Amino acid sequence: MTTLKWINLMLLVLYPVAWVAPLMRAGLLPLFGLSEISVLTGLQALWGTDIVLALIVTGFALVAPYMKTVGLTLVQFQLLSRSVLPALALMGKLAMADVFLIALYITIVKGIGIGRIETAWGLYLFTACILASLLISIAETRRSAD
Repeated sequence: MTTLKWINLMLLVLYPVAWVAPLMRAGLLPLFGLSEISVLTGLQALWGTDIVLALIVTGFALVAPYMKTVGLTLVQFQLLSRSVLPALALMGKLAMADVFLIALYITIVKGIGIGRIETAWGLYLFTACILASLLISIAETRRSAD
């Protein structure tokens, strides 16, 4: 099995880990302790307050990257036509939008200075999964062009 296949299969395990891993620690004032926020806890909070936004974030953070990885795995094992690679690339770009939004929120909160926010290892894992998936997609697209 090629290295790309192994990395892609590892992403099927790493994405769920990244979803429960702490993305950041946030608190209202420096005197109070920081709460850990993960993709899933953030989504859980959104479902209680804004269902439309929760659906959008669920699509960007969970559905798009995982379905892209599953689709790419099926292509790599020749169970799905390579003609779907452009659609899978689009799904990867949608997943990258979620990482951008998280970074934007961190920047805004730090800029306002009301609360305290620290990035955590889950943000780096989630970003690495998205970027690895994008690179695998690019490599597979180039391979099909040859």
